Amino acid sequence: MHCMLQEGCFYHIYNRGNDSVKIFYQNRNYIHFLKKYNEYLSGYIYTYAYCLMPNHFHLLIKVKPLSEFEVRANAFPSEVDISKLSAGDIVSELFRRFFMSYAKSINIQEARNGSLFQKFFRRKLVDNEVYLSKLVYYIHHQLRHHGFDELDYKSYPWSSYRRILEDRESSLNKKELLEWFGGKIEFIKFHEQYLDEQVIGHLTIEDQK
Repeated sequence: MHCMLQEGCFYHIYNRGNDSVKIFYQNRNYIHFLKKYNEYLSGYIYTYAYCLMPNHFHLLIKVKPLSEFEVRANAFPSEVDISKLSAGDIVSELFRRFFMSYAKSINIQEARNGSLFQKFFRRKLVDNEVYLSKLVYYIHHQLRHHGFDELDYKSYPWSSYRRILEDRESSLNKKELLEWFGGKIEFIKFHEQYLDEQVIGHLTIEDQK
């Protein structure tokens, strides 16, 4: 499950609270998580879909080519880092730093100590384009997967579904994503059908509620 990240490849990324503890306590935590995620990683990966749940999250990303990596003069990765390290090493380290930064803010907020996240975030290579749209469906239907039947994936504020359909600028790679589905109407129709998750079981990362 801890495969090496490689440039130009798609991955299903998952992490959860250590011992299944909550990682989001208030709405502002979800907002802060997305803000820090973009600060740390938007220069190095493309994000296509996400869903944030109280004690875990899912992402669909693609690692950018190393030649497009953002150089940070006074922080990681510097020009020297990019010349010496692989794209996968850099992105993995940025995820580690992102998790540490977010965990620090939650530990202060909740007056807690210790690790917030599982030590190693899980990642799974998505090497078949046929399944990309089905994985997006799975990520956006996390509410159903975890028994939150009273919540609607169409209006849930902490997934990418609504943001993908909005016309305003976003850090999400919406244009390419919608092209997979054949446009917004087909994107909506695809999500409205019932898709047996066993169809993409080999691409999903099972977790606990």
